[in-house]
Amino acid sequence: MLVLASASPRRREILAKFFEDFIVVPSGVGEESYAKTPEKHAVEVARRKAMKVAEKMGLGHTVVGADTVVVIDGEILGKPRDEDEARKMLERLSGRVHEVITGYCIVHGGKIIEGFSRTEVKFRALSHLLINWYLSTGEWRDKAGAYGIQGKGGLLVEWIRGDYYNVVGLPIEVIFKLVELGFKLRP
Repeated sequence: MLVLASASPRRREILAKFFEDFIVVPSGVGEESYAKTPEKHAVEVARRKAMKVAEKMGLGHTVVGADTVVVIDGEILGKPRDEDEARKMLERLSGRVHEVITGYCIVHGGKIIEGFSRTEVKFRALSHLLINWYLSTGEWRDKAGAYGIQGKGGLLVEWIRGDYYNVVGLPIEVIFKLVELGFKLRP
């Protein structure tokens, strides 16, 4: 049985595009880390999520954990605590290129498969009017970097270089790895 160790509705939607049978078991693991790089941070948090759920579920399950971070100037922008912090993040991203890094961990048959995916994202130069509009949508809540590319936040993005699904929260690379492990793609 395939298990998604995440409460993220976006990750659930991506997995559902490709696989019919899976269950969702949120890990409850926090996203703090002492890793020195954003890549190691994302993989470490993904590993903790997957391992916690794998321990709970027992053998016979394949567990997928993931963690997505937005990085600019080498600094991780997490989920904003409030609208003021979201505004500051959007202003900082305005007109600039940043990276979205998703770490993943798959626990399968006693093996751990982990890695990360990186996508470059260029924001448009954002006017105060556009930032205020986006903040009023509330879509920024619970999103790394204070935006969601798959929704209204797509208007903020000028271009991306890399995996779109990675920016949403679950890299397509994870789907390929699950297929390699024997999971059947839905028709």
